[in-house]
Amino acid sequence: MSTTKPFFRSVCVFCGSRSGSNPAFSTAAVALGTGLAQAGHRLVYGAGDVGLMGDVARAAQAAGGETFGVIPVHLMRAEVGKHDLTSFVVTETMHERKKVMFMNADAIVTLPGGAGTLDELFEVLTWRQLGLHAKPILLLNVAGYWDPLIAAIHHLVDQGFADTSFLNSFHVVPDVESALAVLSPK
Repeated sequence: MSTTKPFFRSVCVFCGSRSGSNPAFSTAAVALGTGLAQAGHRLVYGAGDVGLMGDVARAAQAAGGETFGVIPVHLMRAEVGKHDLTSFVVTETMHERKKVMFMNADAIVTLPGGAGTLDELFEVLTWRQLGLHAKPILLLNVAGYWDPLIAAIHHLVDQGFADTSFLNSFHVVPDVESALAVLSPK
């Protein structure tokens, strides 16, 4: 019987196309991009070169990592599509973007972000709840950013709108080191 823990080759990172108000968010994005590359993971993300998306991608590239970006044509200008990635895919719609990102990832990490990040996160959480996948989903709780969301998810369960098993659909990690430990266990 093997006791080898899984290594997640491709890691999808959901995060903001803005940097947010706390410098800790960018610091975490850079550390995550660097750490993923150093551990041999391929970064899968939204292909933007702005905000936390740009931070995580540039850091992964600087550390010699493989990068796979997916962007819908209508966001090429707003998110400054990063063309110098290992793989760069342009989709017609946001729905296609999310599907391509998800299908090319073994695990998901969610950094701070806005409505788009929440949309991406809740889609993969819903798919997990419905039994459509078993990929790990990590919520990187930088500086307590996700605390209100975590409380809201507990509220959903407490009010009977989700089974308690929903709380096992994701892992909250406090820092990049913890996320990397889950993604590339020793």
